[in-house]
Amino acid sequence: MTPAKVNGSVIVEKTAWIRKMLADLRDLGLDDREEFLADKHKQAAAESYVRRALEALFDVGRHILARKFGAAAAEYKDIARMLFEKKALTKKESDLLRLMAGYRNRLVHFYHEIGPEELFEICAKDSADIQKILNRLIEKAKEPRAGQAATKNSA
Repeated sequence: MTPAKVNGSVIVEKTAWIRKMLADLRDLGLDDREEFLADKHKQAAAESYVRRALEALFDVGRHILARKFGAAAAEYKDIARMLFEKKALTKKESDLLRLMAGYRNRLVHFYHEIGPEELFEICAKDSADIQKILNRLIEKAKEPRAGQAATKNSA
């Protein structure tokens, strides 16, 4: 795979989606644990919002790897590892993204193992981490590739 220019419209589209999912998650009123645990509809919505935000976040990471570095990643955990190897994320950020990959995979494949309490903790306390990683990836997408001069129209 040959490195190419990051497609700014892909980054903008995915970023908007992630921010919408996080806003919708906040709109659920995650400040009241008991209310959340008693409302199966809030739980279902929260699960959907966090899963879709994570999938879009990994799409951003995969796009950066492919376009900026000419690298392909098949698995979500590989995206986290490779972003660290390419110095797009710090070790701490990469480890955090790997945890997110594991959680996304559990949401999709082992959904029956995730209880409302765990879901509440992830949504109420850890959703800010999605925004933190997204911000870092946006910064990286805007940087010119090695050997490429910065242009006004970069991502």
